[in-house]
Amino acid sequence: MKDKKIGFVGLGRMGGNMARCLNDKGYHVAAVFDINEAVATELAAEVGATAYTKLADLTANAEVILTVVTDDKAMDAIFFGDDNLFTGADGRLFINCATLTPAVHARIEQAADKVGAQCLEACMASSIPQARNGELFLMIGGEEAVFNANKPLLDDISKALHFVGPAGKASEVKALVNMVMNINTAALAEGLGIGDALGIDLNMLCEIFSQTGANSRVLETDAEDMIIRDHDCYFSAAHAAKDSGIALALAAERGIDTPLAQATFDQYTRLVEIGKGELDKSGIAELTFKGRA
Repeated sequence: MKDKKIGFVGLGRMGGNMARCLNDKGYHVAAVFDINEAVATELAAEVGATAYTKLADLTANAEVILTVVTDDKAMDAIFFGDDNLFTGADGRLFINCATLTPAVHARIEQAADKVGAQCLEACMASSIPQARNGELFLMIGGEEAVFNANKPLLDDISKALHFVGPAGKASEVKALVNMVMNINTAALAEGLGIGDALGIDLNMLCEIFSQTGANSRVLETDAEDMIIRDHDCYFSAAHAAKDSGIALALAAERGIDTPLAQATFDQYTRLVEIGKGELDKSGIAELTFKGRA
């Protein structure tokens, strides 16, 4: 795989660091694109790539293209817009890493097949340091033979891989992962907010949480940030709202009642509406600590 030319579309917190990681591991990161041309130019200089301003040009100059965009609308734009990645895409492999509505991944795979390209859905359950260090947790959807053929590259950006089924299935699993994570984050924010209002030492409370049924992964990652109000963004409140919304839609399609997911979605949506969507997901504590909101 290291002899192939690698392209990246979307050079934000995750995409840019994944490109740096592969460059460090000896891959030929040849082509990059971002709607912010300055970001693309800067990263291109760092890794020895070319920054393209047209998606079709990136496709022409890369064999494996990783896309890391924000949402369904952005994904539609890069694959189905007037200037798109499918132009001249015969023989290309697209590895699509965004958390999207599952049907979008299935539609892109079908369109790729028509132009002679291949697709993998590679949903990430990790954050910026893991992207930089090649330690992502990846859920892969698509054709299993394509996954197996490209596993060496996926291994080099991850510490754990799970092939979960056809295109769209990885997004379903990722939506559920983030739905549960968001519920846990909202619950922790409420527990700490109440504890603070009661005058309880919050460090002591977190220690007790960690040794009881209140323990969770978000207790490790978010509790201190909630207490000291450090909400530098690793996974934004806006993305939390989006991903909980995807899970809610999946539940509604199957007739499953999800009051906890709905309440959490409402809280993150409220953060977005008051202009705090770019805070880290820990920013939900700004709604639960007395005197903050």
